[in-house]
Amino acid sequence: MRSPRRPFAWLLNKEWRELLASRAWWVLLVLIGPLVGVSFISAVRTYGELSGYGGSADGVGEAFSPLVGVWAPTFSACELAAAFLLPFVAIRVVAGDRQSGAMMLELQHPMPMLLRVVAKSAVLLAGWIVATVPALIAVAMWRSYGGSVYAPELMSVFAGHLLNAGLTIALAAAAAMLTDHPSTAAIVTLSVTVGTWILNFIAAVHGGVWERAAGYTPTAMVAEFQHGLVRLDVLLGTLFLIVLGLALATIWMRLGTSVRRRAVESIAAGALAVAALAVCTLVNVSADWSENRMNSFPRADEQALRAIREPVQIVAHLAPEDPRRVDLERRALSKLRRTLPRLRVEYVSNTTTGLFEQSNPHYGEIWYEVSGRRVEGRGTSAESVLESIYALTGIAAPPEGGETFRGHPLAVAPKGAAAMFYGVWPAAVAAAGLFIRRRRA
Repeated sequence: MRSPRRPFAWLLNKEWRELLASRAWWVLLVLIGPLVGVSFISAVRTYGELSGYGGSADGVGEAFSPLVGVWAPTFSACELAAAFLLPFVAIRVVAGDRQSGAMMLELQHPMPMLLRVVAKSAVLLAGWIVATVPALIAVAMWRSYGGSVYAPELMSVFAGHLLNAGLTIALAAAAAMLTDHPSTAAIVTLSVTVGTWILNFIAAVHGGVWERAAGYTPTAMVAEFQHGLVRLDVLLGTLFLIVLGLALATIWMRLGTSVRRRAVESIAAGALAVAALAVCTLVNVSADWSENRMNSFPRADEQALRAIREPVQIVAHLAPEDPRRVDLERRALSKLRRTLPRLRVEYVSNTTTGLFEQSNPHYGEIWYEVSGRRVEGRGTSAESVLESIYALTGIAAPPEGGETFRGHPLAVAPKGAAAMFYGVWPAAVAAAGLFIRRRRA
């Protein structure tokens, strides 16, 4: 007899029951509580001390933003869990049917392979959202302390980690279907993760094209979302990579198809993804969701800069590991790229560190050129860069002042946090696990 339930709903229910039976998921739930607790408690203590708690100088915390002081370090525990714990959960759910032989029975049911992969991914994403509950508890505790909560920047942080989890799930699903054993899939997934870290290290040393490529790694993506910056090119690029991972899992789930055909389809899917990523690099749309607009110039300066129609070229004679280059990039150029779509930045150096280039009279100089006109400077602050561009283009600098972020100092201790994350949460997870196990027995 045909089941009265729809096949997809039945599959979702089946995958959810398998997730509840997965020990890896319960281990993830138990461990993520203390991970979030360590980060949250440390962040609140540092924030409180700098705000005047415990006899330190009062008022230092006036420049503090909860986004950088609390949310970024607290949610960083979710990044660690997504990198080292979530892959094992995803591989267990995706590859479990293949190892037990249940997939052969499922394939007898007429259902598109894509729906099977979507069902597994949706359940895994729901399981990850459950795992982020400790981070939401941290938000509630911060609010109970009297801390400020700015919804847009908090949504940005949560969205970044949700995308990172989706990327991990897609990668683990593809690895589980491409390999013959879950342990091999875990090694492949962790190898890709470590490979992105190596790419970030190479970018920090050599810069150039490596630096641009590293801007699309999960680590860089999460870092930007944790600072309230939502870039459309990074968002679309991440979604394309998620689709690629799920597509590869779908292709290799068709066990009755020849390996050659699946390999050709995989190469075609990879080529389409590369083309889509190349198109994404041309998109220059972003939004600053941080309360203190830490990723943007003052609104008056942004309005003045948008009046520049000519291409602006900046040549910085700074080595990749020179601290001045990092300062220039973070304080000025990253903001300038969001405002000037026709901006071109070039770094020039003969060495990686720049220690032995001090004899070069041009080292440390920053050249600004617009329509054949050029000025030189050495300042790396946002004010110096804007001053040079205004002088070059003839635009009057807007008057100083305007909006000023005063911060949200809060001199409190993380009361009750240790008991919640180190005791209550693990106990609650253990109790829930025993209850579900006895109910299923």
